[in-house]
Amino acid sequence: MNNDIAAGKWKQLLGKAKTAWGKLTDDELVKVEGHAERLVGLIQERYGKTRDEAEREVRRWLDTHGPHH
Repeated sequence: MNNDIAAGKWKQLLGKAKTAWGKLTDDELVKVEGHAERLVGLIQERYGKTRDEAEREVRRWLDTHGPHH
């Protein structure tokens, strides 16, 4: 999975990511720096999801909010 988001765009999307995954802290989201793999790992860890579940969730979110929007 390589749907990384440019740093500037990621900063704009932090609020939407926080809304989608409220268990993630602001610091964690900042450290993701738009890297989809890091976001998947955090969601997997914090929410107890499988890697596949977390990847599907991030893909859906990126389809709505990602680099091409």
